[in-house]
Amino acid sequence: MFPARWFLVLGALNAAIAVALGAAGAHALKAQLAAMDPGGLFPLALQYHQMNALGLVAAGLAAARFPAVRPFAWSGWLLLAGIVLFSGNLYLRSIAGIHVFHAVTPVGGICFIAGWLAFAVGALRLGKDGA
Repeated sequence: MFPARWFLVLGALNAAIAVALGAAGAHALKAQLAAMDPGGLFPLALQYHQMNALGLVAAGLAAARFPAVRPFAWSGWLLLAGIVLFSGNLYLRSIAGIHVFHAVTPVGGICFIAGWLAFAVGALRLGKDGA
């Protein structure tokens, strides 16, 4: 099994990356985003990235505390996939103008939803799976 601590590390790194991208978007990339992102995809990517980075930390904490409750690990994987597919794709579109992967954006959103549902299932299983 993937060690829960890696979800903690990846969650913290993603939170740091999101903060750095937010600062870059407010300063260094401001003019570029004004020209290339009139629809506001960058702030949307940033919002979902930040929220789900914290979710990844929560999944890591839950998986570390309750290793027998497998849905917590699934939650971490799904949230990580959502960050890459949803937020990553929106960053590519808004910063670099790369639209080749636009079809994967909804898959990333589904990963976010499934990740949070897996977390809920894990919480419901507490006490039932030896936790």
